Amino acid sequence: MGEVLATLATGIWQWDTATDRVTVNAEAARLLGLPAVGTTLTEAQTRARLHPVDWNEITAVVGLAVAERTLAEVRIRIMDEQGRVIRVVRSRSKPSFDREKRSFQLIGTLQEVTEPAPGTPAGRSAVTGDWRRSREAFLLDAGRALAEARSTEEVLRVAAGLSMPGFSPDGLAVFGVEGDRLTIIGHHGHKAGDDGPFSNMALATDYPAAEVVRTGRAVYISTPEQYKARYPATWPLASSFGRHSWAFLPLTVAGRTMGAWMAAFAYPVTFNPDERSVLTTVARMLAQALSRAGAAETERALTDGLQRSMLPTLGPQIPGMNVAARYVPTGGGLQVGGDWYDMIPLPGGPHSGSGRIALVIGDVQGHDVRAAGLMGQLRIALRAYASEGHRPDAVLSRASRFLHGMAADDSEDDEADLRFATCLYVEADPATGVLQIARAGHPDPAIRMADGTVLARPTAGGLPLGIDPDADYPTTRITLQPGETMLICTDGLIETGGHDLESGWQRIRAILEEHKGDDLEELADALVQGVHGPSSHHTTGPLADRREDDIAVLLLSRPGESPDEALLVPPPVRRTMLSVAQAEPERVAAARQQLRELLHDWPEPDQVDSAVLLVSEMLTNVLVHTDADALLLAEVRGEPGARRMRIQVTDTSDALPHKRRPGELASSGRGLVLIELLADAWGVDPQGEGKRIWFELHESAGPGTAGTDGSLQE
Repeated sequence: MGEVLATLATGIWQWDTATDRVTVNAEAARLLGLPAVGTTLTEAQTRARLHPVDWNEITAVVGLAVAERTLAEVRIRIMDEQGRVIRVVRSRSKPSFDREKRSFQLIGTLQEVTEPAPGTPAGRSAVTGDWRRSREAFLLDAGRALAEARSTEEVLRVAAGLSMPGFSPDGLAVFGVEGDRLTIIGHHGHKAGDDGPFSNMALATDYPAAEVVRTGRAVYISTPEQYKARYPATWPLASSFGRHSWAFLPLTVAGRTMGAWMAAFAYPVTFNPDERSVLTTVARMLAQALSRAGAAETERALTDGLQRSMLPTLGPQIPGMNVAARYVPTGGGLQVGGDWYDMIPLPGGPHSGSGRIALVIGDVQGHDVRAAGLMGQLRIALRAYASEGHRPDAVLSRASRFLHGMAADDSEDDEADLRFATCLYVEADPATGVLQIARAGHPDPAIRMADGTVLARPTAGGLPLGIDPDADYPTTRITLQPGETMLICTDGLIETGGHDLESGWQRIRAILEEHKGDDLEELADALVQGVHGPSSHHTTGPLADRREDDIAVLLLSRPGESPDEALLVPPPVRRTMLSVAQAEPERVAAARQQLRELLHDWPEPDQVDSAVLLVSEMLTNVLVHTDADALLLAEVRGEPGARRMRIQVTDTSDALPHKRRPGELASSGRGLVLIELLADAWGVDPQGEGKRIWFELHESAGPGTAGTDGSLQE
């Protein structure tokens, strides 16, 4: 392969910005003016061989190619030690971006370009033979790049990078029209401020671009003398740029001239029919691209404004709690989706200085105007039910009936489809940290504890809103401890980027654990950026256009103690609680998973396995031998290295367990035997109504050592 490339005078080069190294083969080294031996250079050594203007162009073209997922192609002037151009080469490469290292990696080819002086007879004859082939290839590339441009800024960047076959301009300008004035939309090849005299120019001015807009006909000027004779009034403005030829072409869409495009050349151009054909075709493609980009930007502005108007602003401040939120719309279609969040002051809420508030997050099925309309109506209904003082379960039950009624009305239209919505409703008491959670088909919340441990908190739930008007929505009660943060979000945050619920949750969990500090705004930004890169509170543009689903995020935290206060209190307790009803034996598996997450940093895997086994035995014992539900409480206390885990299961049955000696073939009766064998301490405590069985494992002790205070109370 290397011999073939050498025969074709083609060099290979690799560039990794993470390592600051450029590797070249023998032919590439020769083209760079170095000995024809494969070698590795630093970026600085490579940059010293290239024209500084071309180096800047390389970095711009590479970034553009990554964004547009296309090849990066650029012509590069190679310099010797005295700063003289020794040859011109063409580089073609396929760059990629490493998100973890935040670096570019690319591998490409280098080929020498025989390029006579532009505008000379030799230059003309050099391109005449393959003019048609070069023109077709150029127009295909230009058409594809302009068609893929998503904004006016991208269109202008593509236009600035066009390298026309045989007669590339070194100065470009795109003019627009506002009323009876000529404006500058963008330019390339000019210094900042050079566009001043041409901005806000009257269309009646004796200037080529103004004439093009007035008449809709192109103007070609081959020499400065022609310019001066034809446009004497504005020649002094143009003469300062030192150009020799100009082409001004109309930007026409649907028969309407929307502006003009100027291509200026530093050498004489006669503008023969072939050259005029290329310029005219580029102008038409440029006009179409600008029209599409302008329409898309207007649409994005309108839909973003609609979405903003439907989303609340968080506030007022909640005494004793902090809240942060983010909303990022999908880029599909109209960029209007059905995700939303809300913060609702409840009767006697924050306006009075203390009291309850409700946090709501939800997702209406679909990504269109109808989904956004349903979202707005559902949000208003939820606000009304919450403001009436209903409890979380009643709020969701009423909201489900409301949405079901709307869907039934819409179903009379043959084109209408039934819609549903997932929702999570949290009633928070800032004074105590108690959260009452009702869930309708929505992802569970997650809690980041004061020590950084992150747990997904399983909560009872019902069907999505709008499916069953008589659905019930049980309430789960948890307490947000000082220093803890709760995350609730729509599935767009979890599943974006090809992730499923499990892998997406692991990604979100890692971000929550890695983020340090109590600033919820920074944490909200980190979550959004961790999914798809930098984003503002409401993101639009190319990044938004590639998103698969809307994203809504709500964060709620209770501030921990100040550093001085923290010295006076014991280390935070890591705690989780979970109920297992008689009708929900599958929640035993959720309890095992919850316990493993709580003990994620426990140094003895055997002790973790023992704890999981004992919890499974204790919960199963309640479900099998009583008619009561079980409540699991697991805690980790103490400093690392000397911690204790205490796990207890409470039920309302008065029947106390008894230790038995099961036979070899017995299928039950080993629960207390296992506890006595594996726990460092354990016991059974009557509770008046019911009982509590508990055990402890100590970090400093290995499993299998019975504690001296282990006892069985009957």
